[in-house]
Amino acid sequence: MSDFHHISVLPDETLEALCIQPNGIYVDCTLGGAGHAGRIAAMLSPAGRLIGIDQDETAIAAASERLTDVSCKVTLVRDNFRHLRDILAHEGLSAVDGILFDLGISSPQIDTAERGFSYMQDAPLDMRMDRRRARSAYTVVNAYTAAQLAGIFYTYGEERWAKRIAAFIEAARKSRPIETTGQLVAVIDRAVPKAVRAKGGHPAKRVFQAIRIEVNEELTILADAVKDAVHALRVGGRLAVITFHSLEDRIVKQTLRDLARDCICPPQTPVCICGHAPEVRLIGKARAASSTECAANPRAKSAKLRVAEKL
Repeated sequence: MSDFHHISVLPDETLEALCIQPNGIYVDCTLGGAGHAGRIAAMLSPAGRLIGIDQDETAIAAASERLTDVSCKVTLVRDNFRHLRDILAHEGLSAVDGILFDLGISSPQIDTAERGFSYMQDAPLDMRMDRRRARSAYTVVNAYTAAQLAGIFYTYGEERWAKRIAAFIEAARKSRPIETTGQLVAVIDRAVPKAVRAKGGHPAKRVFQAIRIEVNEELTILADAVKDAVHALRVGGRLAVITFHSLEDRIVKQTLRDLARDCICPPQTPVCICGHAPEVRLIGKARAASSTECAANPRAKSAKLRVAEKL
């Protein structure tokens, strides 16, 4: 697994945000190659504990290798973070000291052509982070209606040419299924007007993002996952969430804002009757990667770190 190489973004800022306690219990919900997790584990004593969750078997294997020599107790779970509550219950944990989400896609997933995440390499249409799942990018591209595809491209990719691209896909697959990323890119390239393509940026970028999000249900589970994480924290525990595009950041930002509110009565209510108390305290504003980090790791350019503390 030594070829599994992923540079974690905002590493120092993330450790600072989590306020690591040597004897604490920490959960990395998006383990990857254990970049963040390895740093957390290095700060824990033998009494501390790290739980790493990832749905990608390659990531679990790489993390297992990387975390072999740490002194704290380590538990690695191949699962989706949507099941955080069940995972912690299975481990006999009622509360933990810190939880991390590093959302998006890891470098090895993008760079491994056969995973089908990249529009820069020709490979079978897949895009499953958990390859045990039945639905793949092939299913989405070939089985969804043109209307469904257009909705996904517009909603998850913010693609202005969503309907046109969906129509071109529908027309292309009538003769034969679209089986590879290269074939899909060619269809998208034909659908997007030449003048638009000339303005810069790969024409398939937004569509590939949208299909990946749909395949892995990345946004539909996010708000509930953040809420579950907050509920799993002990008082004073920290939640750190790293996002990489506006869609997921918007969900995280709004969910944390809602959890930080006290009164949730309708604005026209003259006196508070809800009795609602805030569950978290927001810690500062969203943090971005430094110019130095972005120069060393271009994938950090869009990263934002949001932090909340359980009340």
